[in-house]
Amino acid sequence: LARALACRPRLLLLDELTTGLNPAESIEAIGLIRKIRDQGTTVLLIEHVLRVITGVSDRVVVLDKGEKIADGAPAEVLTSPRVIESYLGRPAAS
Repeated sequence: LARALACRPRLLLLDELTTGLNPAESIEAIGLIRKIRDQGTTVLLIEHVLRVITGVSDRVVVLDKGEKIADGAPAEVLTSPRVIESYLGRPAAS
């Protein structure tokens, strides 16, 4: 990450940045991503940890098997029935 930032990119692509980090380190990473974004760098983040996504994202795009199934504000996208079903599965039949 430091090497990439040294080049002063306009667009920074991050893939699973918080993998292997403990909760405290993840919170620190969220703060760092926000700071990078607030200084004018566009950040495209691939992430599965919802706390990270909601902590830094202005817009979320969700893919399922390569197909875009949702796109919009985090609160809207993460409550989408299709997103919930895709990532959590269908509720068991009673």
